[in-house]
Amino acid sequence: MQPEVMMKKKCISARKASLVLFLCQMISALDVPLDSKLLEELSQPPTITQQSPKDYIVDPRENIVIQCEAKGKPPPSFSWTRNGTHFDIDKDAQVTMKPNSGTLVINIMNGGKAEAYEGVYQCTARNERGAAISNNIVIRPSRSPLWTKEKLEPNQVREGDSLVLHCRPPVGLPPPIIFWMDNAFQRLPQSERVSQGLNGDLYFSNVQPEDTREDYICYARFNHTQTIQQKQPISVKVFSMDSLNDTIAANLSDTDIYGARPVTERQPVLLTPTGSTSTKVELRGNVLLLECIAAGLPTPVIRWIKEGGELPANRTFFENFKKTLKIIDVSEADSGNYKCIARNTLGSAHHVISVTVKAAPYWITAPRNLVLSPGEDGTLICRANGNPKPSISWLANGVPIAIAPEDPSRKVDGDTIIFSHVQERSSAVYQCNASNEYGYLLANAFVNVLAEPPRILTPANKLYQVIADSPALLDCAYFGSPKPEIEWFKGVKGSILRGSEYIFHDNGTLEIPVAQKDSTGAYTCVARNKLGKTQNEVQLEIKDPTVIIKQPEYKVIQRYGQVSFECIIKHDSTLLPTVLWLKDNDELPDDERFLVGKDNLTIMNVTDKDDGTYTCIVNTTLDSVSASAVLTVVAAPPTPAIIYARPNPPFDLELTGQLERSVELSWIPGDENNSPITNFVIEYEDGLHEPGVWHYQTEVPGTQTTVQLKLSPYVNYSFRVIAVNEIGRSQPSEPSEQYLTKSANPDENPSNVQGIGSEPDNLVITWESLTGFQSNGPGLQYKVSWRQKDVDDEWTSVIVANVSKYIVSGTPTFVPYEIKVQALNDLGYAPEPSEVIGHSGEDLPMVAPGNVQVHVINSTLAKVHWDPVPLKTVRGHLQGYKVYYWKVQSLSRRSRRHIEKKILTFRGNKTFGMLPGLEPYSTYKLNVRVANGKGEGPASPDKVFRTPEGVPSSPSFLKITNPTLDSLTLEWGSPTHPNGVLTSYILKFQPINNTHELGPLVEIRIPANESSLILKNLNYSTRYKFYFNAQTSVGSGNQITEEAVTIMDEAGILHPAVGAGKVQPLYPRIRNVTTAAAETYANISWEYEGPDHAHFYVEYGIAGSKEDWKKEIVNGSRSFFVLKGLTPGTTYKVRVGAEGLSGFRSSEDVFETGPAMASRQVDIATQGWFIGLMCAVALLILILLIVCFIRRNKGGKYPVKEKEDAHADPEIQPMKEDDGTFGEYSDAEDHKPLKKGSRTPSDRTVKKEDSDDSLVDYGEGVNGQFNEDGSFIGQYSGKKEKEPAEGNESSEAPSPVNAMNSFV
Repeated sequence: MQPEVMMKKKCISARKASLVLFLCQMISALDVPLDSKLLEELSQPPTITQQSPKDYIVDPRENIVIQCEAKGKPPPSFSWTRNGTHFDIDKDAQVTMKPNSGTLVINIMNGGKAEAYEGVYQCTARNERGAAISNNIVIRPSRSPLWTKEKLEPNQVREGDSLVLHCRPPVGLPPPIIFWMDNAFQRLPQSERVSQGLNGDLYFSNVQPEDTREDYICYARFNHTQTIQQKQPISVKVFSMDSLNDTIAANLSDTDIYGARPVTERQPVLLTPTGSTSTKVELRGNVLLLECIAAGLPTPVIRWIKEGGELPANRTFFENFKKTLKIIDVSEADSGNYKCIARNTLGSAHHVISVTVKAAPYWITAPRNLVLSPGEDGTLICRANGNPKPSISWLANGVPIAIAPEDPSRKVDGDTIIFSHVQERSSAVYQCNASNEYGYLLANAFVNVLAEPPRILTPANKLYQVIADSPALLDCAYFGSPKPEIEWFKGVKGSILRGSEYIFHDNGTLEIPVAQKDSTGAYTCVARNKLGKTQNEVQLEIKDPTVIIKQPEYKVIQRYGQVSFECIIKHDSTLLPTVLWLKDNDELPDDERFLVGKDNLTIMNVTDKDDGTYTCIVNTTLDSVSASAVLTVVAAPPTPAIIYARPNPPFDLELTGQLERSVELSWIPGDENNSPITNFVIEYEDGLHEPGVWHYQTEVPGTQTTVQLKLSPYVNYSFRVIAVNEIGRSQPSEPSEQYLTKSANPDENPSNVQGIGSEPDNLVITWESLTGFQSNGPGLQYKVSWRQKDVDDEWTSVIVANVSKYIVSGTPTFVPYEIKVQALNDLGYAPEPSEVIGHSGEDLPMVAPGNVQVHVINSTLAKVHWDPVPLKTVRGHLQGYKVYYWKVQSLSRRSRRHIEKKILTFRGNKTFGMLPGLEPYSTYKLNVRVANGKGEGPASPDKVFRTPEGVPSSPSFLKITNPTLDSLTLEWGSPTHPNGVLTSYILKFQPINNTHELGPLVEIRIPANESSLILKNLNYSTRYKFYFNAQTSVGSGNQITEEAVTIMDEAGILHPAVGAGKVQPLYPRIRNVTTAAAETYANISWEYEGPDHAHFYVEYGIAGSKEDWKKEIVNGSRSFFVLKGLTPGTTYKVRVGAEGLSGFRSSEDVFETGPAMASRQVDIATQGWFIGLMCAVALLILILLIVCFIRRNKGGKYPVKEKEDAHADPEIQPMKEDDGTFGEYSDAEDHKPLKKGSRTPSDRTVKKEDSDDSLVDYGEGVNGQFNEDGSFIGQYSGKKEKEPAEGNESSEAPSPVNAMNSFV
């Protein structure tokens, strides 16, 4: 009995067996397991598995192979028709059929002629259950005829005229690829002015003198026969207007003409197509190519538009300098009028192309194989579309169904065949043909009627082992016809298993979601149908989980020390664990310093490279656990310093033993520089595909100086070597000689193949293209193949180049597809690629969630429930559910406002969600929608719910007016958000004495309909603090506070003037104290109400400190004050008071100064060191003037002086022309030049390399300025343009540099 780890598979891929009858066709159809023994016993009608393309162009020099492969039980026999009649291959010695196959091989290489075998071929595969037929395969040999001989006259054309060089290639099969080259086999350059048309002709919008040449050669490449035909060279001579006038003047008298007209500009004229309109018919799915080429001078620019619409996005491309409009994968929607407009500066020309898109037949629903039990019903459906609409015809076993043997269980209804009460004799292969004038589709689908007693395919007494608390899956693979019923029992005599602790899968598998120790035992699976009963027993064992009871711990170790990590485990006694150690998620270094014990890892002589994360992984046959710890390596005690350095680069690279896929590289190492070379890294450059880019090839130990390198085909290799020691990497060596390898088939296929639909009826297949290095040869292309998963369809394939995407149209919505992409080049195909699963495009979900319920939790939170939609109605990847909810009205207010819908998304297949942030005492509506990758489905009916009352917000305002000796009037506004029905207001107040201590608190309840209150019996000249809030039945809301003072005596009351509108607050009051703080100061402002001519003071201190308040007197009666000398980054408290009013102060305010900032850039012109430096410079210049004056009086001659005397303007040559330096002053006796430091560049600036402490760094010239960060911008120099300046001959700004220039 062999133990086996549990695996669950609900679906079995149809492509992994040679015989697949039918999967998931309809509810009444059977599933046939892919069991080899069972498949050998079951009968099956034939199925065509491989056939040649409908239009098959063959190489006339090679044998013709017409493929026809089929499967079936018993194995089918094959026959062929040619041009509609039986093809007797036994009578033709050149034709043979492969054994056990229907593939024909026509021997051309031994005397046969391909032309003799042109025709239409069809293959039939037949056994006792029916007959399948192939497509009509049209065989045509390729043709590459020679160019017809013709006499080509030289083309003589005037400069600026248009020109067309005709190619007219021979008609071949398939049509050749056209390109223009010269005698040196170099492609002729093309541009907006010169380009090749779709017909192969070379168009010149206007000719230029450089177009003159005698080797315009048109080449036709016939890819099928790998031949290239060459047209005779065409000569073009362009006469420029000047040379043409000279020629005319030399050959004609003065009375004939005065000369050729000059080159004149011309407005555009279309060279192709001609006329103002044309038509174009293209088939659906093909590439639409429209072309417009225009003549004109200047060269016209082409623009394309679609009349009455837009050019399709993502499918439109412009080629040939926008002269060609390319639309890929055209559909009927692309029909219409396309206008090309050629325009230059003199005008425009246009042409309208009327495009009609027709369609060859394409599948909507292709018929699929049907497996039935006797007495069951089923249908075959064949639906196709096209333009014009295709006609549908049925065949049975290759014979038109009208003349086929009758079957009482069969009824044909247009595109559907209905089967009722089928019997075993009803088995047959049916063909559906959908055709119109542009093509046809042919599909085979068999009906296989089977009567089989139950069989259990799972091996008897199979042992399953599972870790405790994990799912257990017990297989019971079965087959029978009719489909058997499956029951499970525990033990031989146990009762049938039922209940929520078990899950029964459609494929017979029993799942125990959480297996416990008591789940151990024997389980029996029983399969029944009307033809019999069978059973099978399997065993289940539950094992203890593996646990790491002592995990490795974080370690810090000195360099060259020793460290150990522990990993002690506990496991099931019947399981054999294995312990694996990793460093940074990779294998341990291959180093003898690493010692792996039973329960630990020890590292000897630790180095810096050992720093990292070490992981202990424990594996058994059933589970795996891991734990990690970090090792930090620190420096060891200091040792005598030795100078270490990177090694010198290797040299003298040599290539030997060159083979197609390998070469030997050798080199000589450079100096190690006191650190041994640990390894050499070899890099390569591909000069053919990526010149200048170096890639990693391999690396070898530092003791090795030769290496055998594996090479790829079709690469121009150069190699270089880098030496590595513990210090680092050397510089790369000089490159080796180049070595070009031969071409070969691709070794690999594109990666990251995906299939994701962008529309409900398509499948977008994408992949990562191979690089030029991976191509292994020229002509890289891709064979893209696809077929619907779990359906016995044939692969559909196309070959594309220079793209990484292909779109399959006409697919069903959101169905799985098997996809593969294979690379090929001019030498052949890459290995067979692996298949991936993709999905066709999603569509919007069909139904809305039902049974939406809302449970209100509190005044701001609700919970919503819904029933999930059936997954088949999602029609895509389920993204989740979206709840749309919005407030309809507030029950406490009548105000109307814009309804704002809110959306909450709940990922996955959730069936409930919470709605937070609701407003109390309001009416809401909501609905629920399901979402997939395409979008959202319909909304559920709106659900109405209400939130209960909550506590109100604070009253909108509180004003205190009309102060008297013993009363104050309070006025307030209702809360902005009542959040329910207001029941009352609560007013609390208490007096405040001179030391800011609070007196007894008085509370008053006020009816909710009141908005003012007069408080009486108050103390005179007393400050009161008021607290005010509103209430609902739920509770009290937030309160607002205010302070007020009763007046001192009746004499202080001034009655308002008549009509004044409100009582003036004459009592003293300071309020609204605000602060604006910086780093070391703060601006304090306030509002004052009371008698005029008050004198204020400001008190402040550090918040939270018990120190006394600091006091600052405010000058005059200003209502602001600046506090200076504050500490940056400190929180302060502040209050404002009035002199003469004891205890009369404002409420406190708190502010914080800003953080300390770096000192700002100061103006260096005001710094003492700078002024001193300028004085020193001026003194040096004065000494220089005195020396020059003394030497001049001695009679010395100066080259500069002589030059100045030779020119009237003394500023014409102030410096040498060759190097930009000033003329060299010298004595008559020794013409020694001045030192380099005395020279000044010709742009009148002091260069940085001349002096590290240049005056430019400190100057304040016209163009010199500083950024806000203190950095210098601009050059310190005078303006280039001179402006009038009083008393000066130059308007340059005075600067030290200008002064030096003027003195030289």
